[in-house]
Amino acid sequence: MNLYNKIFKQYWNPYFAIGIAGLLSALYFGITGTVWAVTGEFTRLGGHVLQLFGVDVSEWAYFELIGLNGSPINRTDGWIVIGMLVGALMMILLSGSFKIRMPKQKRRLVQGFIGGIIAGFGARLAMGCNLAAFFTGVPQFSFHAWIFMVMTAIGTYFGVKVVNTKWWLGKPNLQSNKGKKVIRKNHVKQSNIQPILGWSVAILYGAIIIYFLATGKVLLAVGALAGALFGILIERGQICFTSAFRDLWISGRAVMSKAIAVGMMVSVVITFIFIQTGSAQIIKMAAPSTVIGGLLFGFGIVLAGGCETGMMYRAMEGQVLFFVVGAGNIVGATILSYGWDHLGIFNALAAGWPRVNLINEWGATGALFGTLAMLVLWFLFSNWWEKRFRYGKGIKQEQTKHIVVKEG
Repeated sequence: MNLYNKIFKQYWNPYFAIGIAGLLSALYFGITGTVWAVTGEFTRLGGHVLQLFGVDVSEWAYFELIGLNGSPINRTDGWIVIGMLVGALMMILLSGSFKIRMPKQKRRLVQGFIGGIIAGFGARLAMGCNLAAFFTGVPQFSFHAWIFMVMTAIGTYFGVKVVNTKWWLGKPNLQSNKGKKVIRKNHVKQSNIQPILGWSVAILYGAIIIYFLATGKVLLAVGALAGALFGILIERGQICFTSAFRDLWISGRAVMSKAIAVGMMVSVVITFIFIQTGSAQIIKMAAPSTVIGGLLFGFGIVLAGGCETGMMYRAMEGQVLFFVVGAGNIVGATILSYGWDHLGIFNALAAGWPRVNLINEWGATGALFGTLAMLVLWFLFSNWWEKRFRYGKGIKQEQTKHIVVKEG
């Protein structure tokens, strides 16, 4: 029972969860030649929805670029997304923590939708979300990922400024505690049923993976399995890139930021080994679209309240807001897909800009140690920031409180 509680009831140390995610991301690349990403599939889903309504998107340049053949159930990227949702849901049910939650302020639904649109648009403008930059772009030694990361950090800073304004926060919605005991009793009954549902989901999903293997669809099986493992890790580790940056600006807390740096170091080393043994790199344009896209993405995820990873496991927890955020994300990505050629976005912001490969620029050894050095600097900066703006301020605040109480 104690082991069960540690696995399913308690959240895992973020260093452990993100470290394993970094390792898994690199192994997934080595096995499949593709990378851990989600917004590309969200964009394709937007294209499929338009097709259902009779819109011909077959000649849209963006869909020609990322591909729109088939459906999510016969694409590895599709099963990465499905698996992440299933893996997160399974762990939430096994912990007995699923509960339908509506935001106390209904305005948050509109705000989340708007934030999702901005984040989805920005992610696809930059040719990838946080995952495509952090856990795949940096380990692939693609310089665009560093541009995206810096601009995302700046975007989240401005996002924090907006969400802390009075007009964004609105008036607090004070609710009565009437009926609290009834809710608590119902929650106890539901939490007893949830582990059974969780194991049922796990068995059913395992059967799907076995079916793929039995029918020779090995890549789909790998995608489905990797997706579920990613989902388990993001939920148990509460991995959210929004909180990694937002916590720095609001409270000075840097645990998630430092853990992400460590996880990326793991991914960099393993990915480097695969590249040196013949795996093809995935290098993307370092262009103005990357700068603007990263800025919009960082800004949008703070308005929305979560990035793609955070959005996915929070939606599976039953938080209705993040279903709305997900819908906004798809809408934003689809708008970018239309504007890529129809509004001249590609020609204005991306055409002609190079795909900068740090291995080509610095050599294999230089790229490896240079990338690791930059990640170490990120870790050290986060640690310094935490000491300066969290512990330092916290001590001063506690001293002030002590003085006030003593004088009173």
